[in-house]
Amino acid sequence: AMLRLLYRIVLNLGVWPATLLLTLRARRQGDAAGRWPERLGWVRRMERPIAVWVHAASLGEVVAARPLIDALVARHGEGSIWITTMTTTGSQAVRDIWGQRVRHSYVPFDLPGMVRRFMHRVQPQVCLVLETELWPHLFAVLAQRRIPLFIANARLSPRSLRGYDRIRGSIAKVLQQVTLVATQSEADALRFRSLGAPNVVCAGNIKFDLTPPEAALQRGRQWREALGSRPVWIAASTHDGEEAAVLAAHRDLLRWYPDACLVLVPRHPQRFEAVARALDRDGWRYARRSGFSDAAEIPSDTPLLLGDSTGEMFAYLAMADVAFIGGSLVEVGGHNLLEPASIGLPVLFGPHMFHFVDARRLLVDAGGAQEVASAQDLAVDIAALFAEPDTRATMGQAAAEAVAANRGAVARHLALLDEVRATWPPTVG
Repeated sequence: AMLRLLYRIVLNLGVWPATLLLTLRARRQGDAAGRWPERLGWVRRMERPIAVWVHAASLGEVVAARPLIDALVARHGEGSIWITTMTTTGSQAVRDIWGQRVRHSYVPFDLPGMVRRFMHRVQPQVCLVLETELWPHLFAVLAQRRIPLFIANARLSPRSLRGYDRIRGSIAKVLQQVTLVATQSEADALRFRSLGAPNVVCAGNIKFDLTPPEAALQRGRQWREALGSRPVWIAASTHDGEEAAVLAAHRDLLRWYPDACLVLVPRHPQRFEAVARALDRDGWRYARRSGFSDAAEIPSDTPLLLGDSTGEMFAYLAMADVAFIGGSLVEVGGHNLLEPASIGLPVLFGPHMFHFVDARRLLVDAGGAQEVASAQDLAVDIAALFAEPDTRATMGQAAAEAVAANRGAVARHLALLDEVRATWPPTVG
């Protein structure tokens, strides 16, 4: 109770500074300045209840949830799904992918009054929270209103578990209010149970159900044609401190393969300019995605393409012969290695993949991916794959087959959702 009180006091004190900070950041990232009331629960009132409210905190969760959200829109109809995000990049992705087919806002701050205001206006029949978002007041209000709450595609790394261990009693109380936790793996299920979640089922990882958008792949192939038959690698979703290692590797690679091209895609749009400045400072000759409207404008001899756009990852991946996944040479925990695998690319990553342990193990065991021991080894490993087209093809095929063999999590999530709805008491208030 003391911890809950402290949490509420800190949130109350931080609401206005946080609103101002998030609004300024959103404006810098090209969002409408007038959206700050959404953070306080002031959203458009719905004439009829929303079938499913999906909360996907940021860009990664939105992209991961795409197959599930597509299935929910197909099932309940346009305008009957409400998606909330915490970040501006997540919000932009929702707009880019679904446009007017879904309702969308920022998630309200986790204070009872703001959460109640939001729910009163939206009237969700079910709430799906993606991955590992645990909000004490939000969960309590859902329980009071007898609205079923799913944690979908749930994951809990050993590192997160150690963090939650310090407040085990409080976390157990929060998890008691969750109707069902549908985890990505049995290991995740064990960790959630150990924290006190009462109903936990392993439903598999919905990221495996992702269907690469054909239009994006086609766009990427056209860009690739502009580069000709040169060897191309992608460094996808890189972080601060990681680009330097990637660029050093590319410099080494150019000594062995003078016509090689690197497609560099930083994880966060707010860093695009900083990365461009670093490239200028280091004297790189490069093209920017924002600088061309069609493939004909790409300089065919550019050694580097900076992917400074959001929502085009599959187009960038379709350009490459080999994919390196960022967030893994620095201690971020890695990013979605299933995207390049799904289109048959051999996948490389650094030693820090603790957010994707199961997907990592699956692809490595299948022979579709390998770990790069250090930044220094990156160029050597990519050069080895450039030199061996047969190895590349075998790895890429193994990666694609591993993804295909593990599809089905969306169907399992939908079946669990049906089960809960069939047995759940009617929503009140």
